[in-house]
Amino acid sequence: MPAADLDILRRTPAYAFSEAAHYLGVPSSTLRAWFLGQINRDARGSVRRFHPILRLDGNRQDGLSFLNLVEAHVLAGLRRAHGLSLPNVRRALRYVSRTLGFERPLIDARFQTDGASLLVEQFGGLINASRGGQVEMAHLMQAYLQRIEWADDGLPIKLYPFTRRESALTAQVPRPVVVDPRIAFGRPALSGRAVPTAVLADRFKAGDTLDQLAEDYDTAPEAIEEAIRCELYRQAA
Repeated sequence: MPAADLDILRRTPAYAFSEAAHYLGVPSSTLRAWFLGQINRDARGSVRRFHPILRLDGNRQDGLSFLNLVEAHVLAGLRRAHGLSLPNVRRALRYVSRTLGFERPLIDARFQTDGASLLVEQFGGLINASRGGQVEMAHLMQAYLQRIEWADDGLPIKLYPFTRRESALTAQVPRPVVVDPRIAFGRPALSGRAVPTAVLADRFKAGDTLDQLAEDYDTAPEAIEEAIRCELYRQAA
């Protein structure tokens, strides 16, 4: 695929907020706050406004692009590390962007090295003065970054979402499901097989067993189970 066409594909809105929230395992309201901002009122009626942390590639009605989806995936890792406040996250991202000149700091390929290290350094003073706190956060950040594959232009081309929320805390978690804007219109698919999880879920509901599906697609039953789980839980969300 020509580089120009691929760039357009990655930046074209394709995911509703509710759909993207399910893929990422975060509440839809949280995802909206990250991209659209939020207004809160306390018991006295005072208004507190939170400005967006991430910028949509399209209009708010259009939802997220693939690149937006990956940005939110990394931000979810930051938020889950120590429950960092949105103002602190925003401040640290500005620091990394200014220091390294990133246009989109969370998804630049260089973020894996210098960017992530700088964020851990920034957050170290906010969450814990001990080195142990920084090591814990660095470990979690790497778990999220390892779920992304970058293209030659330094931007993401594949995202392997966690199919279980608790998996984010475990090293070397399998990657049975992939989101690739070039496959199945960017919907989750069985890794290495380009079979949409929706197809697997339909066959499973029609009576095919995990072993039968695994044999048909030459993969492990455990991978089929996670792919189906991803799709059925999305439909229920």
